[in-house]
Amino acid sequence: MRYMKYVSPLLLLFCLLGIPLRAQVLLKGQVQEAQSGKALAGASVLEIGSINGTATDSSGYFALVVTGNTDSWTLEMSMVGFRTQVIEVTQPNKLISVRLEEDITFLNTITVAGSRLRERIIDVPVSVEFLDRQSIANAASPTFYDALESIKGLQMATVSLGFKVPNSRGFMNTTNVRFIQLVDGADNQAPHIGSPIANALGPNELDIEQAELIPGVSSALYGMNALNGLLQLSTKSPFEHTGLSLYQRVGLTHVNNSLSAPQINTETNLRWAQKIRKRWAYKLNLGFMRGQDWIADDLSDLAIGANASTSLPDGPSNPAYDPVNGYGNERSNRRTLSLAGKNYQVARTGYYEREVTNYNVQNLKGDFTLAFRPIEGSELSYTYRIGEVNNVYQRSNRFRLQDYLLQQHQLRYRSGQLTASAYVTLENTGRSYNLRSMGENLDRQVKTDDQWFADYRTRFPQATAQDDNVLKAHQLARAYADSGRLVPGTSAFTTRLNQLADINNWDIGAALRVVSRLYHAEAQYNFSPLVKQFELLAGAELRQYEVIPDGNYFVKPGDVEGNLLYGKFGGFVQIADRFFRNKLKLSATLRLDKNQYFKPVFNPRLALLYHVNENSSLRVSWQEGYRFPSLFEGFSNINSGGVKRVGGLPIMSKGLGVFENSYLRSTADAFVTAVNNDVNRNGLKQSEAIVKNQNLLKRNPYTYLKPEYVSSYEIGYKGIFAEGKILLDADIYFNAYRNFMAQVEVNLPLGKNVDSIGYYLFNRNSNERYRLWTNSSSRVFNYGGSLGLKYLNWFKSFNLNANLSYAKLNRKETQDGLEESFNTPEFMVNASLGNPSIFNQIGFNLTWRWQSAFLWQSFIANGNAPAYSTLDGQLTFHVPDWKMSVKMGGANLLNRYYLPFIAGPNIGGHYYLSIKYGL
Repeated sequence: MRYMKYVSPLLLLFCLLGIPLRAQVLLKGQVQEAQSGKALAGASVLEIGSINGTATDSSGYFALVVTGNTDSWTLEMSMVGFRTQVIEVTQPNKLISVRLEEDITFLNTITVAGSRLRERIIDVPVSVEFLDRQSIANAASPTFYDALESIKGLQMATVSLGFKVPNSRGFMNTTNVRFIQLVDGADNQAPHIGSPIANALGPNELDIEQAELIPGVSSALYGMNALNGLLQLSTKSPFEHTGLSLYQRVGLTHVNNSLSAPQINTETNLRWAQKIRKRWAYKLNLGFMRGQDWIADDLSDLAIGANASTSLPDGPSNPAYDPVNGYGNERSNRRTLSLAGKNYQVARTGYYEREVTNYNVQNLKGDFTLAFRPIEGSELSYTYRIGEVNNVYQRSNRFRLQDYLLQQHQLRYRSGQLTASAYVTLENTGRSYNLRSMGENLDRQVKTDDQWFADYRTRFPQATAQDDNVLKAHQLARAYADSGRLVPGTSAFTTRLNQLADINNWDIGAALRVVSRLYHAEAQYNFSPLVKQFELLAGAELRQYEVIPDGNYFVKPGDVEGNLLYGKFGGFVQIADRFFRNKLKLSATLRLDKNQYFKPVFNPRLALLYHVNENSSLRVSWQEGYRFPSLFEGFSNINSGGVKRVGGLPIMSKGLGVFENSYLRSTADAFVTAVNNDVNRNGLKQSEAIVKNQNLLKRNPYTYLKPEYVSSYEIGYKGIFAEGKILLDADIYFNAYRNFMAQVEVNLPLGKNVDSIGYYLFNRNSNERYRLWTNSSSRVFNYGGSLGLKYLNWFKSFNLNANLSYAKLNRKETQDGLEESFNTPEFMVNASLGNPSIFNQIGFNLTWRWQSAFLWQSFIANGNAPAYSTLDGQLTFHVPDWKMSVKMGGANLLNRYYLPFIAGPNIGGHYYLSIKYGL
């Protein structure tokens, strides 16, 4: 809250700058189709040089309040599928008549994200991809958020039904703190996570206007954490899009699934918007989605080779068996048991994911906006958003989100030159719980770990005395140790699961109970009309996180009183000018950010745009980006499965000696394996093997967190051909990273005798295990490129879209194993063919996607995610007289189940029927 006292004066100052006193004039007119004279409903009417705008009603008429102290007004009339027309109005009392010609081209496509100013797509100095309202309406995907996957260069990881995580240009993570998602300029991240819960708090199918993507680094304009890209979702104005809209979708999933019968899912959306006289407008959106989630059931053994020295097999017969989607049997919980002269790695039995969670998925959300235009050219609005989520979500563990609640209040002001915004995001994790902790502590409800392993040790020699089959002896020992175990599906199991889900201590329970808030204020002013000689844009922002310590997930560090606060502030200046008869545009941006725990850092960007001709351009850019730790990376303090995760800021662990006195977990594991191998195969005594292999242990070389850094270079080309019907876009990039924020696992000996370190680290009870947030010492490089082609009105109104993306990781310096996992396919291909009206108001779209196999690495599991392809398709029936459309289609039509990432769910076909009413 410390920074927030400056917010109100800052916003007031900027708002006063943007409110000149002017008279008002009302312009009226009608917009029609040029050839038929038919009225065009929903056409956009904007006053150039201001934010004044409206939309035509069902009869094509409009009324627009404009600036009064001038002799003429410049209006822009536009509508998807028609050529934009700019007219000069000199007689305000005369009815304006405009006829728009049909013209589906890219010539006048406008974007805002690239420079934070309105500009033609051909004039943007960096890579920007977009998905407009028409593309969204014609997409073959069940939702508009699913349709984003067809954008060039965008990778989407499906973590749950209807919930996807976006990323671009490498280093994907299901909790993607390097990628920013904005809705009408507001960051809709979950504060304690540092990334959004997909579109849980975003717009629904009826209110989305456009999606814009900046792939890669965009820190200079959008601040810290925008290292992997930025997705900006814009919604419809209540002034321009009024009336009632309804949407209903019914879908079918889990077809031919051995783990589930076919399941119905539904989504219902409502939008109501109305203007109140000329100055006021409001809109209300409601949405509800529910269904049966995709199932994660990978039973592959993560403990391969754990008992190789004893010739025991891997898989379910392995005493250390650790299935990918099983919990309670992780490697951090297993122990080395000396049985009949050999050392065995043994894990508890655990539970499968499908046994410790339900797969009901639900998202209830809504938003309300009240907008006021105090004078022409300005708009003040208040928006309230709320979303409640029930689903399975993946981070460093998998979680059941239950009654997970996000809320956001946003106050926004816009004029011709000024944009100012302040918002607060409220997060409450509800009755969510950790699936891994649930599996572990269900096992411990009947027997503690010590008791269970003691029973196992007792029964094993009895079994071997009866039969010399070692594998059978292990199975009998496990059955004996598991006596009294809670059985999934029984009332006792369900009762205990519900009890553990409400215990906020992962040593004995599984609850995730986090209450956090994000406060943000920003303002941006375009000084270009004042300077005139060049373009000048400046902005500033304040951000404050607040967490209420819960004693489990977050604790009060050091001598901190009250709630945990974590904030930053920053600002940018952007200058641009044109040379050589406006063919060359050079822009320079410099941003400064300061965090309370770090020194100020600068984020510069230089971009050069050269117009080869009016409709094609070359672009070159260089920029740097920094990222401060997220709340979780900096302040987490959790006991989870025998491993304590600790944030990387000094305030969290300085004085404990965790960084200074620990040993790398990887070397400790190698040490234990070597000791067991010498005991089992070479006949050494355990004490002799410990002394022999002690040199394998390496002290932890890592220290406290520093900001992450990337330097990015890009060259691109964009060209519009065939009278605006073809858009060709290509880019190549190169990124250099250092100080990657990552986690290192370490073992901290509990004893102080240096000569006994090996004994401490071999004996599970004499050392503690930690997972620390730190920085990699590797220098990491990645490069890639993309090529996209869009062809509108090809061969009798067909639309063709194809793109290819390439990404490659290249480490030129010694890697330490801590660098963030790349988790990105080398190749991704999208291709679609559609026609919005191929015959008598019937449209269709087919979309094919393919991505190559790639290595996925995470703290849950590592492995190769297989290559896969999907085919999506839809048929749309338009009924213009009823303002209605009916869409029938499917995603993954061939129902070929695929795995998007290791430990994730298997994704099958999703077949749906949707009905939409309204504009």
